[in-house]
Amino acid sequence: MNASTLFAALLVTASLAACDKPTTVNVPPPAVGVPGPAGPQGSTGSDGLKGDTGKTGDATTVIVVPAASSPSN
Repeated sequence: MNASTLFAALLVTASLAACDKPTTVNVPPPAVGVPGPAGPQGSTGSDGLKGDTGKTGDATTVIVVPAASSPSN
């Protein structure tokens, strides 16, 4: 009787030790930074070189490029 109690206690201990204990991971929320003061205003760009205006054509043909189509899902 004494051996069966000892065997039962060892069996319970071994079965509880073999159980997989779930691990809980606490993920902190993303840090939201407070924006700092605005930086100094940048300088304006140069106008660049201006090209000559184009020559008026003598034909009446108009080429119309179709708009890009939206991708279908």
